[in-house]
Amino acid sequence: MARTRARTGLESLVARTLRESARAAARLERAVTADVALAAAAITRCFAEGGTVFFCGNGGSAADAQHLAAEFSGRYLIERPGLPAVALHANSSAVTAIGNDYGYDQVFSRQLEGMGQPGDVLVAITTSGGSASVRRAVESAHALGMTVIGMTGAKGRAFAALCDVALVTPHALTPHVQEGHIMMGHAFCRVVEEALFGRAAQSAAAERTSKRTSKRTSKRTSKRAPARAGRKARS
Repeated sequence: MARTRARTGLESLVARTLRESARAAARLERAVTADVALAAAAITRCFAEGGTVFFCGNGGSAADAQHLAAEFSGRYLIERPGLPAVALHANSSAVTAIGNDYGYDQVFSRQLEGMGQPGDVLVAITTSGGSASVRRAVESAHALGMTVIGMTGAKGRAFAALCDVALVTPHALTPHVQEGHIMMGHAFCRVVEEALFGRAAQSAAAERTSKRTSKRTSKRTSKRAPARAGRKARS
């Protein structure tokens, strides 16, 4: 009997936790849909122009950063070429060397100084908005002419104001903020992939190829026509 009661108690706690997450997700959809679309447009433009998307974060946000970078460098849902996406914390030698020599607050910004280019995108993730290393990365990204997408929670409004596009989970509890970040990240991964490699993109590319081929054929035909006419006149 004791085992049955304990199991029921655990199930009740799980159910309550899942309900809380579902309510937080419903609030997220209402609050951030337009902003996630802006982020997706910025990332799509970056990839289309040959740029790189960098991700950074600490702790759970580092895991989220690496997760989302992998969705681009590998794939999300569509079979396609890999896309240039980098999680800045993943190079442990760089992180530890920079942290040791310059201070941990520069572990992301210094890497951006060496790799970032105008037109690239930084996705900067901090649940609280107070991470010094992430804020420093935002400053470096802006100095380089990059676009910054900031992901934070309800406590990070000041951080959000530093970013070009702010994806703010409207919740103060860290687990729900992190859940929101992955949901938003998956959403922009899907939109970017569809925009670059989905059926609409493939149809548009095929149409552009057809138009170019038609123009080349038309030019070749117009060049040959006078020559044929000239030969007939001489005969």
